[in-house]
Amino acid sequence: MEPFIAAVIKSVVALFIITDSPGNLPFFIGLTENETREERRRIFALAILTGFFMLIFFVFAGTLILDLFNVTLDDFKIAGGILLLYIAIELMLRGKFNVEHKEDVGVVPLGIPLLVGPGAITTALVLLKLYGYQVILTAILICFFLIFLVLYFADNIYRFLGKNGTLIITKIAAILIAAIAVQFIRQGIVDLIKITAGGS
Repeated sequence: MEPFIAAVIKSVVALFIITDSPGNLPFFIGLTENETREERRRIFALAILTGFFMLIFFVFAGTLILDLFNVTLDDFKIAGGILLLYIAIELMLRGKFNVEHKEDVGVVPLGIPLLVGPGAITTALVLLKLYGYQVILTAILICFFLIFLVLYFADNIYRFLGKNGTLIITKIAAILIAAIAVQFIRQGIVDLIKITAGGS
Protein backbone atom coordinates (compact mmCIF):
# COMPACT_ATOMS: atom_id res chain seq x y z
CA MET A 1 0.00 0.00 0.00
CA GLU A 2 2.80 2.44 0.88
CA PRO A 3 4.49 2.15 -2.55
CA PHE A 4 1.07 2.77 -4.14
CA ILE A 5 0.47 5.90 -2.02
CA ALA A 6 3.98 7.16 -2.72
CA ALA A 7 3.50 6.61 -6.46
CA VAL A 8 0.13 8.42 -6.37
CA ILE A 9 1.63 11.37 -4.49
CA LYS A 10 4.52 11.64 -6.95
CA SER A 11 2.12 11.43 -9.89
CA VAL A 12 -0.28 14.03 -8.44
CA VAL A 13 2.58 16.45 -7.83
CA ALA A 14 3.92 15.95 -11.37
CA LEU A 15 0.49 16.39 -13.00
CA PHE A 16 -0.49 19.38 -10.85
CA ILE A 17 2.78 21.13 -11.67
CA ILE A 18 2.50 20.45 -15.41
CA THR A 19 -1.18 21.48 -15.65
CA ASP A 20 -0.22 24.58 -13.62
CA SER A 21 -3.74 25.78 -12.75
CA PRO A 22 -2.45 28.44 -10.30
CA GLY A 23 -0.05 29.73 -12.94
CA ASN A 24 -2.76 29.63 -15.61
CA LEU A 25 -5.24 31.51 -13.40
CA PRO A 26 -4.46 34.88 -15.09
CA PHE A 27 -5.34 33.31 -18.46
CA PHE A 28 -8.59 31.89 -17.06
CA ILE A 29 -9.56 35.25 -15.56
CA GLY A 30 -8.44 37.24 -18.59
CA LEU A 31 -10.30 35.07 -21.10
CA THR A 32 -13.55 35.28 -19.09
CA GLU A 33 -13.22 38.93 -18.07
CA ASN A 34 -16.57 40.01 -19.56
CA GLU A 35 -18.60 37.07 -18.25
CA THR A 36 -20.94 36.91 -15.26
CA ARG A 37 -20.02 34.83 -12.23
CA GLU A 38 -22.37 32.02 -13.30
CA GLU A 39 -21.09 32.00 -16.89
CA ARG A 40 -17.49 32.04 -15.71
CA ARG A 41 -18.08 29.04 -13.46
CA ARG A 42 -19.80 27.17 -16.29
CA ILE A 43 -16.82 27.87 -18.56
CA PHE A 44 -14.38 26.76 -15.85
CA ALA A 45 -16.39 23.57 -15.28
CA LEU A 46 -16.31 22.85 -19.01
CA ALA A 47 -12.55 23.47 -19.07
CA ILE A 48 -12.03 21.02 -16.20
CA LEU A 49 -14.23 18.36 -17.81
CA THR A 50 -12.56 18.86 -21.19
CA GLY A 51 -9.07 18.58 -19.71
CA PHE A 52 -10.03 15.61 -17.53
CA PHE A 53 -11.60 13.52 -20.31
CA MET A 54 -8.85 14.45 -22.76
CA LEU A 55 -6.19 13.21 -20.34
CA ILE A 56 -8.16 10.03 -19.58
CA PHE A 57 -8.59 9.45 -23.31
CA PHE A 58 -4.85 9.75 -23.95
CA VAL A 59 -4.04 7.46 -21.02
CA PHE A 60 -6.09 4.69 -22.63
CA ALA A 61 -5.62 5.41 -26.32
CA GLY A 62 -2.84 8.00 -26.64
CA THR A 63 -0.05 5.83 -27.95
CA LEU A 64 -2.42 3.98 -30.29
CA ILE A 65 -3.86 7.22 -31.73
CA LEU A 66 -0.44 8.79 -32.23
CA ASP A 67 0.86 5.68 -33.96
CA LEU A 68 -2.30 5.32 -36.08
CA PHE A 69 -2.01 8.83 -37.52
CA ASN A 70 1.81 8.83 -37.42
CA VAL A 71 1.71 11.91 -35.17
CA THR A 72 4.34 12.58 -32.53
CA LEU A 73 4.12 14.58 -29.30
CA ASP A 74 6.46 17.06 -30.97
CA ASP A 75 3.80 17.61 -33.64
CA PHE A 76 1.35 18.27 -30.79
CA LYS A 77 3.70 20.84 -29.30
CA ILE A 78 4.01 22.74 -32.59
CA ALA A 79 0.26 22.65 -33.29
CA GLY A 80 -0.58 23.72 -29.73
CA GLY A 81 2.01 26.48 -29.91
CA ILE A 82 0.56 27.90 -33.13
CA LEU A 83 -2.94 27.86 -31.60
CA LEU A 84 -1.77 29.63 -28.45
CA LEU A 85 0.15 32.23 -30.47
CA TYR A 86 -3.00 33.08 -32.42
CA ILE A 87 -4.94 33.48 -29.15
CA ALA A 88 -2.21 35.70 -27.68
CA ILE A 89 -2.31 38.01 -30.73
CA GLU A 90 -6.11 38.26 -30.44
CA LEU A 91 -5.82 39.18 -26.76
CA MET A 92 -3.17 41.82 -27.38
CA LEU A 93 -4.94 43.50 -30.30
CA ARG A 94 -8.58 43.23 -29.22
CA GLY A 95 -8.33 42.69 -25.47
CA LYS A 96 -10.34 39.47 -25.78
CA PHE A 97 -10.43 36.17 -27.63
CA ASN A 98 -13.44 36.06 -29.96
CA VAL A 99 -15.36 32.80 -30.22
CA GLU A 100 -18.73 32.02 -31.74
CA HIS A 101 -20.05 30.51 -28.51
CA LYS A 102 -18.91 31.54 -25.03
CA GLU A 103 -18.63 27.91 -23.95
CA ASP A 104 -16.00 27.34 -26.67
CA VAL A 105 -13.45 29.16 -24.49
CA GLY A 106 -13.85 26.38 -21.94
CA VAL A 107 -12.81 23.81 -24.52
CA VAL A 108 -10.17 25.83 -26.42
CA PRO A 109 -7.93 27.31 -25.13
CA LEU A 110 -8.71 26.77 -21.41
CA GLY A 111 -9.30 23.00 -21.41
CA ILE A 112 -6.91 22.37 -24.28
CA PRO A 113 -4.04 23.27 -24.52
CA LEU A 114 -3.65 25.51 -21.41
CA LEU A 115 -4.87 22.97 -18.84
CA VAL A 116 -4.05 19.79 -20.71
CA GLY A 117 -1.44 20.31 -23.39
CA PRO A 118 1.46 18.30 -24.81
CA GLY A 119 3.27 18.50 -21.45
CA ALA A 120 0.38 17.01 -19.46
CA ILE A 121 -0.24 14.31 -22.08
CA THR A 122 3.45 13.37 -22.17
CA THR A 123 3.65 13.33 -18.36
CA ALA A 124 0.56 11.12 -18.10
CA LEU A 125 1.91 8.64 -20.64
CA VAL A 126 5.30 8.48 -18.90
CA LEU A 127 3.65 7.99 -15.48
CA LEU A 128 1.45 5.27 -16.96
CA LYS A 129 4.53 3.35 -18.09
CA LEU A 130 6.17 3.84 -14.69
CA TYR A 131 3.27 3.05 -12.33
CA GLY A 132 0.37 1.54 -14.26
CA TYR A 133 -3.30 2.39 -14.73
CA GLN A 134 -4.43 2.31 -11.09
CA VAL A 135 -1.89 4.90 -9.99
CA ILE A 136 -2.27 7.27 -12.94
CA LEU A 137 -6.10 7.23 -12.88
CA THR A 138 -6.14 7.90 -9.13
CA ALA A 139 -3.61 10.70 -9.59
CA ILE A 140 -5.66 12.31 -12.39
CA LEU A 141 -8.80 12.29 -10.21
CA ILE A 142 -6.98 13.92 -7.29
CA CYS A 143 -5.20 16.41 -9.56
CA PHE A 144 -8.42 17.61 -11.19
CA PHE A 145 -10.12 17.92 -7.82
CA LEU A 146 -7.30 20.28 -6.81
CA ILE A 147 -7.71 22.17 -10.10
CA PHE A 148 -11.44 22.48 -9.34
CA LEU A 149 -10.63 24.07 -5.97
CA VAL A 150 -8.24 26.56 -7.59
CA LEU A 151 -10.76 27.62 -10.23
CA TYR A 152 -13.69 27.63 -7.80
CA PHE A 153 -12.01 30.45 -5.88
CA ALA A 154 -10.98 32.28 -9.06
CA ASP A 155 -14.07 34.47 -8.74
CA ASN A 156 -12.88 35.74 -5.34
CA ILE A 157 -9.56 36.64 -6.91
CA TYR A 158 -11.42 38.36 -9.77
CA ARG A 159 -13.41 40.52 -7.33
CA PHE A 160 -10.23 41.42 -5.48
CA LEU A 161 -8.47 42.55 -8.66
CA GLY A 162 -11.39 44.56 -10.07
CA LYS A 163 -11.90 45.54 -13.74
CA ASN A 164 -8.64 47.50 -14.16
CA GLY A 165 -6.60 44.81 -12.44
CA THR A 166 -8.16 42.15 -14.65
CA LEU A 167 -7.45 44.21 -17.77
CA ILE A 168 -3.78 44.43 -16.78
CA ILE A 169 -3.72 40.67 -16.13
CA THR A 170 -5.30 40.06 -19.54
CA LYS A 171 -2.47 41.93 -21.28
CA ILE A 172 0.17 40.21 -19.16
CA ALA A 173 -1.52 36.86 -19.84
CA ALA A 174 -1.37 37.56 -23.59
CA ILE A 175 2.40 38.08 -23.39
CA LEU A 176 2.84 34.94 -21.28
CA ILE A 177 0.63 32.90 -23.63
CA ALA A 178 2.74 34.11 -26.56
CA ALA A 179 5.91 33.10 -24.70
CA ILE A 180 4.50 29.65 -23.94
CA ALA A 181 3.43 29.35 -27.58
CA VAL A 182 6.94 30.13 -28.81
CA GLN A 183 8.37 27.66 -26.28
CA PHE A 184 6.02 24.89 -27.51
CA ILE A 185 6.90 25.58 -31.15
CA ARG A 186 10.64 25.83 -30.43
CA GLN A 187 10.71 22.61 -28.37
CA GLY A 188 8.72 20.75 -31.00
CA ILE A 189 10.99 21.89 -33.84
CA VAL A 190 14.21 21.24 -31.89
CA ASP A 191 13.08 17.73 -30.90
CA LEU A 192 12.01 16.94 -34.45
CA ILE A 193 15.40 18.10 -35.75
CA LYS A 194 17.16 15.88 -33.17
CA ILE A 195 15.06 12.89 -34.22
CA THR A 196 15.72 13.57 -37.91
CA ALA A 197 19.45 14.09 -37.34
CA GLY A 198 19.65 10.94 -35.23
CA GLY A 199 17.87 8.88 -37.86
CA SER A 200 20.01 10.09 -40.75
